[in-house]
Amino acid sequence: MERIPERARDLFERESFGHVSVVDPDGLPHVTPVWIDYDGEHVLFNTAKGRRKERYVRENPNVGVSVLDPDDPYRYVSVRGQVVDVTEEGAVEHIDDLARRYMDVDEYPHHGEEIGPRVIVRIRPDEVITNG
Repeated sequence: MERIPERARDLFERESFGHVSVVDPDGLPHVTPVWIDYDGEHVLFNTAKGRRKERYVRENPNVGVSVLDPDDPYRYVSVRGQVVDVTEEGAVEHIDDLARRYMDVDEYPHHGEEIGPRVIVRIRPDEVITNG
């Protein structure tokens, strides 16, 4: 397991969007923009249970994530790894934390509108590449 270098951690603390690539049942990539986070060990994103990316990582935990600096798109971090956990525990609080960062609101405004409960997806970074 690798860690996100200190020089790139700010990308996970700002309003930087990640692009998560998962593998669908036919072996094709499925790429989605997401709000992204890092807990010092794992790269995290939050989604609703039942969405494609959540279903696909349960079948195939191999993922890729890229995060661009919103002020300098030539500065980025790229992660290849495996999903090690998909959990509802703490997911509502996590999406509220992300909503504060990305939307400047106290609470995620779409609670209860999703197809299923919120989940946190934890990715173990096996390879980390940075630029800029």
